[in-house]
Amino acid sequence: MNVAVVMGGYSDESVISIRSGQLILSNLDRSKYTPFEVHILPDGWHVLADGAKYEVNKADFSFEKDGNKVTFDVAVNTIHGTPGEDGQLQAYWSLIGLPYTGCGFYQSALTFNKRDTLSVLNKFGIPKAKSIYLTQGDAITAEDIVTTLGLPFMVKPNQSGSSLGISKVNSIEEFDKALDFAFAEDSDILIESFLKGMEVSVGVLNYNGKTTILGITEIVSHNDFFDYEAKYQGKSDEITPARLDSETEQKVRDISIKAYEALGMSGFTRSEFIIVDGEPHFIEMNTNPGLSPASIFPQQAAVAGIAMSDLFDNEIQLALSRKVLLKK
Repeated sequence: MNVAVVMGGYSDESVISIRSGQLILSNLDRSKYTPFEVHILPDGWHVLADGAKYEVNKADFSFEKDGNKVTFDVAVNTIHGTPGEDGQLQAYWSLIGLPYTGCGFYQSALTFNKRDTLSVLNKFGIPKAKSIYLTQGDAITAEDIVTTLGLPFMVKPNQSGSSLGISKVNSIEEFDKALDFAFAEDSDILIESFLKGMEVSVGVLNYNGKTTILGITEIVSHNDFFDYEAKYQGKSDEITPARLDSETEQKVRDISIKAYEALGMSGFTRSEFIIVDGEPHFIEMNTNPGLSPASIFPQQAAVAGIAMSDLFDNEIQLALSRKVLLKK
């Protein structure tokens, strides 16, 4: 079975995505699958094979090698950010009839938009921070924000990952710089009240046909919050399993499954919560979580005693089963 392991993307997260792709390539069962390294980058779509680079035919996501056309049976999507985490590639693959891992294009687009995700989950009674939504050019002052949310507060791009463009604002004087930082990533931003409590990251997936918690990881950032440095440059402690009492742990498990199923998820996800006074508050959901060796999801798999090869096999079989259902 020919498997396209798709990595890269058009955002600053492409470097992280390529690291994730390498982990997938090294963990696919070669007795079942023939994996191909596929890069989708601003300079083009290419397959890297035998030291050469082959252009992808976008009409059917195939490529030619030695005069032969090579097609794929399934795409394993590990692009963080656009176009692999915002629904664009998923919609394209759906149109050409290629099975792919992860959730569908609607769920991808929805969860990539922080505001819309929070709006949907609000209907299910899932706690969250107070927030204000801004589009570039809207007139607002720091005093307006403080009146509504108090200090400190968080400023985030509405559509971005890996904590890119996020700032914690501790004083009014820091507001303009935080706005510029966020608007550099997206023309829409979300400003949220600061939640003081334990941050946890919860791996959730459909495993063997059942919504399953892979693990709960406690995040202890060495910085003011879990920013890019903390995530990828060792400026945090990630403790799995999280140091939670049984009652709070059950609340985290219940609310994580509720969010996953309420959003119609499939495949790997990693949801972030901050626990305030024993109550988990939803922050965001990542539908293509990082899979580099230092990432949280593989750490949780190791603690759970599940081989990454088994997780990828489950993902591929799930993708193929959805294709069968479409044919019916």
